Amino acid sequence: MHLEVVVQAIWLILPAYAANGAAVLVGGGKPIDFGRKWKDGRRILGDGKTWRGLFYGSLVGSIVGFSQAFAGKYIEMEGLNILNLDYFEGFPLMIPLVLSLCFGALLGDIVESFFKRRMGKERGEDWIPFDQLDFLLGALFLSFLVSSLIELLGALPYNWFIKNFSVWHLLVIFLITPFLHIISNKLYRGK
Repeated sequence: MHLEVVVQAIWLILPAYAANGAAVLVGGGKPIDFGRKWKDGRRILGDGKTWRGLFYGSLVGSIVGFSQAFAGKYIEMEGLNILNLDYFEGFPLMIPLVLSLCFGALLGDIVESFFKRRMGKERGEDWIPFDQLDFLLGALFLSFLVSSLIELLGALPYNWFIKNFSVWHLLVIFLITPFLHIISNKLYRGK
């Protein structure tokens, strides 16, 4: 596998990484489930999933993604794009593409939290490999759906997701994400 594929994979998923990390760092406040319980008597999501985390996580991830789009377009125009970094189709298509990665990452984490509560696991309790891959699956799934819609509407003659996320890119992402997640959690928790 070439270094180019590794760099491209990280570049493409970076908005989702930023959204997921920022939600943890700036979260807190009112829980998304408002403290309510499900039919099983357990919290729907728990205190770890907050409106502030959802908003600021999406915002930070979007800022990262939009910055990448402008930087990618600039290096493309200057003929410096030796690693073939994508610029998320530039303005205005970068908006739904980047937002789908960011918001999808946080939705994936929220869905995983719902099922984690159903399994009787508490906040912060390990649930391997779901804790490491939930946001990734959400980001990729929503990005694929949005890319398909953009193609269906005729805004692009191809599916952006399929064009950019090859099997090799996905393999890199799925291999490195659990390690990055575990390392970042250890740094965050100070363990």
